Amino acid sequence: MKPIGLFGGTFDPVHNGHLNIAQAFADEIGLETVIFLPAGEPYHKTAAQTAAAHRLAMVEAAVADYPQFAVSDCDIVRQGATYTFDTVQIFSQQFPNTPLWWLLGSDSLMKLHTWKRWETLVRQINIAVAMREGDSLNKTPAVLHSWLGGALQNGSVRILNTPLYPVSSTQIRSELQQGRFSDGLIPPQVERYIRRHGLYQN
Repeated sequence: MKPIGLFGGTFDPVHNGHLNIAQAFADEIGLETVIFLPAGEPYHKTAAQTAAAHRLAMVEAAVADYPQFAVSDCDIVRQGATYTFDTVQIFSQQFPNTPLWWLLGSDSLMKLHTWKRWETLVRQINIAVAMREGDSLNKTPAVLHSWLGGALQNGSVRILNTPLYPVSSTQIRSELQQGRFSDGLIPPQVERYIRRHGLYQN
């Protein structure tokens, strides 16, 4: 069976950078589908500023025209902090015979050793890394060196050729709060949703 990709994030709001890297993830790994996973309460990030129902709806709107993309609310409906380890267990049970890949940015790779049961996690799922401008694998903490070297050799970690889009949800929120809608940074259907619901306004 073709592998499935999992792409977690707060998506506050989802933007074209997310869609761009998700498509690269699908193309470069050869995925059947990429499942977007809007976060509930991620333990390692500041809580999302926007209600989960709105973030979920924006992602659903953004991916509607992409047949390879899907959305799951599993991290939203779970109570308490969201851990990647627990999410992976859910999908491993749902797709027991399908290779799974997790997409993360190079900034998250540098902190992987702080994640819940990370050593078990990396044995259960493959990892695709999207590099941020200025990042390098040379910056990886020493605690990850042995695992990462072996994983790159055996193919359970892949570095995507496509870099992360140089835009952030934080930057977009700031512009929206000033009444500016950034041309080309967010899908039109997401922009319409934001206007309709008055999100990110002062």
